[in-house]
Amino acid sequence: MTWTIDTVATELLACEDERRDRVKFTDEWPELDVATGYAIQDETLRRRLARGETLVGVKLGLTSRAKQERMGVSTPFVAWLTDAMVLPADLPVPQSKLIHPRIEPELVFIMGERLQGPGVTGAQALAAVSHVLGGAEVIDSRYRDFKFAAGDVVADNASSGAFVTGPIALSPEELDLSTEGVLVEVDGAIVDSATGAAIMGHPAEALALAANDLAKRGLAIEAGWIVLTGGMTDAVFAPPGSSVACHFSSLGSVYINGGTAAS
Repeated sequence: MTWTIDTVATELLACEDERRDRVKFTDEWPELDVATGYAIQDETLRRRLARGETLVGVKLGLTSRAKQERMGVSTPFVAWLTDAMVLPADLPVPQSKLIHPRIEPELVFIMGERLQGPGVTGAQALAAVSHVLGGAEVIDSRYRDFKFAAGDVVADNASSGAFVTGPIALSPEELDLSTEGVLVEVDGAIVDSATGAAIMGHPAEALALAANDLAKRGLAIEAGWIVLTGGMTDAVFAPPGSSVACHFSSLGSVYINGGTAAS
């Protein structure tokens, strides 16, 4: 196989549709860099929209320094959210659609105004936010054992899977986002904790990064969009039969159960 933007996009969507993982593309195409990864990501979005999905926002991946070091990358990445990735709060992990799902807690922004870079600061970014929710992302990866280089993970839409938002929406002025805490509970035991400071020091910095990154591609964050600012803690496995809860200091709790085994 000769890998190109078109053939990698085709393979990634096929892996997603068939619940099939594979080795990372950079093993076979070392020239797959971040810029090429974004071109692939944009091509897969074009195909998602063509098949009827609606663009609803963006997500950031690897905004935590610890996670960057663990995954062997040096910078956060931006990826797309569509309505097909929305997980209603009362539904389990969609095991029949995902390969090896993991769950991580998120601080979620709903945009009140359009935000366009370059040069956006954290303060400017936060001023464009309408309200904040707690949430959780069910990440997935088309790569075997979640092993990838930077270009691979960007091409794979930053390991997108599904996401759910919590029951409480507050304005940014009602929260100290750097100290907003979360406890991650798995099957009744607390396994991890963090505050918003884990997200680049403050989640508004992640939002600013997304706006400035998109500006390089002539794009902006639109009013009404959902923005997932990045995992606050390590992701936890979500096998069938599991139960995961993310308990936020001010934003309520998000509960996700692992459901049943995929057929």
